[in-house]
Amino acid sequence: MANTLDDQSRDLLFRAARSQNGWLKKPVSDEQLKELYTLTRYGPTSANCCPLRVVFIRTSEGRQRLKPALQEGNVEKTMTAPVTAILAHDLDFPDTLPKLFPHTDARSWFVGNEKKIAHTAFLNGTLQSAYFMLAARSIGLDCGPMSGFDNNMVDQAFFPEGRIKSNFLCNLGYGDASLLFPRSPRLDFDDACSLV
Repeated sequence: MANTLDDQSRDLLFRAARSQNGWLKKPVSDEQLKELYTLTRYGPTSANCCPLRVVFIRTSEGRQRLKPALQEGNVEKTMTAPVTAILAHDLDFPDTLPKLFPHTDARSWFVGNEKKIAHTAFLNGTLQSAYFMLAARSIGLDCGPMSGFDNNMVDQAFFPEGRIKSNFLCNLGYGDASLLFPRSPRLDFDDACSLV
């Protein structure tokens, strides 16, 4: 298991990957979305809690439900994306722990502690969302992640029961490279890291 990815794979996942602003008219299949989630679910989470929940928006009706929550600059690229994923986390994740972490009573770690539940769900749901984007890139899909929307409006429209909370959106499909902005700079190792 100590093998490494070749340069082409590293480019696909990181160096050449870009946040897309526009999309080619090429569909994304159900099979691709299932493969995307199947890969995502293997990424580690604390106590295997797996709080990520995903709504894949593919229909005109779904897009119209989402549209009022979008900031103006995100409307066009989202309405034209083949798929928009609402990446969310489930505050009821402790109820799945007897199945997902069966060798101890992990559910009891969270009973009555809403602050710990919310923190754990958000932290691990965000981690899984990062796996999600890497998994999407690994199967040839481009990503357009964004936070420019009203989370409360999305939650009311798609999660009215109140226990699932949206984190961010990620458009999926095949990006139109002609609509990309120049890549923004990144911090160098010495600016972001220290060796102790």
